[in-house]
Amino acid sequence: MKDETKVVRSGRHPERFEGVVNPPVFHASTILSPTLEDYERKNKLSAQGVPGTYYGRRGTSTTRSLEEAVAEIEGGYRTVVYPSGLAACAGALLSFLAAGDHLLMTDTAYGPTRNVARGVLARYGVATTFYDPLIGAGIESLIRPNTRVVYLESPGWLTFEMQDVPAIASVAHRHGITVLIDNTWGTPLYFKPFEHGVDVSVQAATKYIVGHSDAMLGTVTCTKEAWSKLRATTYELGQTAGPDDIYLAQRGLRTMATRLKQHWQAGMELAQWIARQPEVERVMHPALPGDPGYAIWKRDYRGACGLFGVVFKAISDKAFAALVDGLELYGIGASWGGFESLVMPCKPTDYRSVTAWPHAGPCLRFHAGLEAVEDLIADLDAGFARLRAAA
Repeated sequence: MKDETKVVRSGRHPERFEGVVNPPVFHASTILSPTLEDYERKNKLSAQGVPGTYYGRRGTSTTRSLEEAVAEIEGGYRTVVYPSGLAACAGALLSFLAAGDHLLMTDTAYGPTRNVARGVLARYGVATTFYDPLIGAGIESLIRPNTRVVYLESPGWLTFEMQDVPAIASVAHRHGITVLIDNTWGTPLYFKPFEHGVDVSVQAATKYIVGHSDAMLGTVTCTKEAWSKLRATTYELGQTAGPDDIYLAQRGLRTMATRLKQHWQAGMELAQWIARQPEVERVMHPALPGDPGYAIWKRDYRGACGLFGVVFKAISDKAFAALVDGLELYGIGASWGGFESLVMPCKPTDYRSVTAWPHAGPCLRFHAGLEAVEDLIADLDAGFARLRAAA
């Protein structure tokens, strides 16, 4: 089946729920058994990783429906749900690292994920080396005898560098290293990590899977070989997500393919329009011809989402604020992936330690929502007029 069909059908079993189209929301901590034999049967199933058979913390049929759907769409073996995207990133790392291990993490990883490496992982004896996201097969020079995980995020947080995932994965596997990726930008629809050598894929489902800015959720999908470690650590950490948030993710998933096409188209039109403004030094969008990551995007990706970055030439704080503060259709917010357009000011120099940031001007991260793109451009046009007047 095509992905557009999978997002509609995956994880739904109306025959189990009297024909109900959407999997119901089960609020449950205690799950009763009518007999001792049934209790022991459920206990054994729970030990095998079957959710909803023993205790509510292990999940219910609501949980299982979303996990099944995400695994099928992304192309992995199994999925576990976490209460946030960051919880999913941390849980994935903790599943494959132990005291004395070495982690290789891209220098453009999500800032809070970097904090996990420098914080809890460091406290428990895991050493981290941050690497240039453009290193490709050259990552072999950084591998140590105790390197256990290579962590990728492509494109990079804030600055959108594309990583050569197959090249890095090939080198890592020759050394018996597990490959993790934050695939939130690519989504389960537009980048298939398991076709490119990844072992574990993280989604901040808060973004395009939920899609409506009203729930926090994360997912981790993995290969069959990686499943036992991921499952065990997730259960040991007591990680679980609320059924109402899971239901919102299920509902968002059904329209994700349709929404993403609009996000992709609007993002491209906005990026192209912004690139023509004389105050702009660079637009960072891997799907734009001429972007340094375009060749990899074209080779490995099936589409693009609505998130991209803009670097301005040197302008005053007053002029920058005049542009941003007067925007009517763009909220100023730290998240993305919802139906609404957003901007977020950012300073890449605050979140990298290996690669130099060559630009001096301010940066804005844009998320193209589902509004009419003509209106979004008109709002920006007025914003650039305010910028010029203030300058």
